[in-house]
Amino acid sequence: MAEAKNRRQKHLGDKSAQSSSGNGSALINDVRDSAEDEPKENIFLLWPNIIGYSRIVLAVASLYYMPLHPRTCSLLYSVSCLLDALDGYAARYFEQSTRFGAVLDMVTDRCTTACLLVFLSSAFPRWAIVFQGLISLDLASHYMHMYATLAMGGAEQSHKNVDKSRSRILSLYYTNKNVLFIACALNEAFFIALYLLSFSSPLLSPSLLKQVPPDAASAIHQGAEVDSSLLKQIFTNPYSAGALELARANKMDSFWPWVLAGVSFPVMALKQIINVVQLVKASKWLAEGDVRARTAQGLPRRRKRN
Repeated sequence: MAEAKNRRQKHLGDKSAQSSSGNGSALINDVRDSAEDEPKENIFLLWPNIIGYSRIVLAVASLYYMPLHPRTCSLLYSVSCLLDALDGYAARYFEQSTRFGAVLDMVTDRCTTACLLVFLSSAFPRWAIVFQGLISLDLASHYMHMYATLAMGGAEQSHKNVDKSRSRILSLYYTNKNVLFIACALNEAFFIALYLLSFSSPLLSPSLLKQVPPDAASAIHQGAEVDSSLLKQIFTNPYSAGALELARANKMDSFWPWVLAGVSFPVMALKQIINVVQLVKASKWLAEGDVRARTAQGLPRRRKRN
C-alpha cells in the first residue's frame, strides 16, 4: 500500500513539473480524478443518523404500548426523546453534521409529539380541539421556518442559524443548546405527564373511578385467547396482560405526574409562544422575498383607466 502511495505521489510530482512548463490543466485533471477515486461516505450510516434510527424504533415501540401499558410506554418514549440530545452531541463530536440528519431529527420530533397528542385527544375528548391545534401549530411553524430558511437563506444555511436582528427569542432558542434542550425536554415532559394522568387521575379521567366488572376481571385473568389470525397475534385481545395493566392503573399514584405537569407547564406554554413567533417571523421573511421578486418583475402593473 505504501508503494502504491509513493507511485501516486511520484505521478503527481511529474504532473507538477508539467504544470511548471505550461501544462497546468493536466495537474488539475489528475487531482480531480484522484478525488473521484476516494471512497464516498455513506451518510445514512453516520453515528448521529444511527442514533436517529434508534429514536424511531423506540418511538414506534412506545406507540405500540401506549393504549394499555403507561409505564412501559413512558419509559420508551422518554428514552427516545433524550436521545435527541445525544445525536446532536455525536454530530459535533464526530464532525458528522448533515442536512439529512437535521431533517431526520426534526421530522422524528414532530411525528412522535403528534402521535402522543393524538392519543391525548382520544383520552380527553373535550380537549381534543386544543391538542389538534397544538399539532397544527407545531407542524406549520417548523415547516414554514424550514422552508423560509431554504428559500431566503440558501441551501447552505441551517435553520438553527437565526440572527438576533430577525428575532431575539428565536436566536436564543436555537443557538443556546441548554435553552433548546430544557425547552424541548419539559415540553415533552408535560405531555407525558398528561398521558400518565389519563391512567391515574380520576379528576381528569372519571372512568377510573368505576370498578372492573366481575366478568371482565375473570376474563383478564384468563388471558388472551389463542387465535390463528396474524393481526390478532400482534394486537392481542384487550382482556390480556395489557388490560390487566389498565386495571392496575386505578392504583397508579397520580402525585408525581401532577408534580411533573405543574413544573413543566410554564415551559410548555413558552414553547407554544415560540412556535407562534417562529410561524409569524417565517411568514414575514417569505413575504419580504415575495415583495422583492414582484418588484423585480415590475409588479403590480397598473392598468390604464378608460
